[in-house]
Amino acid sequence: MSNPLTNLPANLTALQLHVAFWDYNNDSIITPVEIYNGFRDLGFSILFSIGGLLIPLFFSYPTTLGHSWLPDPFFRIYTDSIHKAKHGSDSGIYDSDGHLREPLFDEMFAKMDSSPRDMEAECGNETSKREGSLGVGDLFRLHARNRVAADPAGWSFAAMEWWTTWLLLQRDGRLWKDDLRAVYDGTLFWKIRNERMEEEGWRQGYSYKDWAGSLWHNGTWKMWEANNTQIEQASRE
Repeated sequence: MSNPLTNLPANLTALQLHVAFWDYNNDSIITPVEIYNGFRDLGFSILFSIGGLLIPLFFSYPTTLGHSWLPDPFFRIYTDSIHKAKHGSDSGIYDSDGHLREPLFDEMFAKMDSSPRDMEAECGNETSKREGSLGVGDLFRLHARNRVAADPAGWSFAAMEWWTTWLLLQRDGRLWKDDLRAVYDGTLFWKIRNERMEEEGWRQGYSYKDWAGSLWHNGTWKMWEANNTQIEQASRE
């Protein structure tokens, strides 16, 4: 399946582009089956992808309101009114119409990135200069900062979104700014799917195998810390 981004209308919002990956036939409607298949194409397990069906369960009706007061009996999501599915306690990076707020995106990293200024990220054999990143602790602080009163649904949705994003993208235990920017406009999803079709595959993320293997061999779920310790020990020898 080719990348249909070049065939999409030029006036789509960032939020519409964000969900376009799951619209397999470009009909501006995302079905539960397409949501499941999209998560599988991104490398998520069968169980996790089934859990992804909570998305149409909660977000179908808000997008249906752009067309009808009646709920969609098939729990479809209408991408032309995807902005109606915005929830409270989010980061605010998308405005009420679904456009990307670049200044708020930059501000999020300026305020929440607690990593050292000279930190670099290792990815395969290449070392990329630090472009800004958010660790697990930073994400907890970000989620806590964005929580508003009496909004348990928004708290839960935001937590699930950040957790899913971290599982998909983490590199050295962190979410990197360039990667996250490409998530907000949807372009990274196509890159992940295409790389998974290649021999080396997608080399970022965190799976249950990583969790179990790191606990078994290193006694911690933070496999990147164990890897860094091993590298430091090897450099001293």
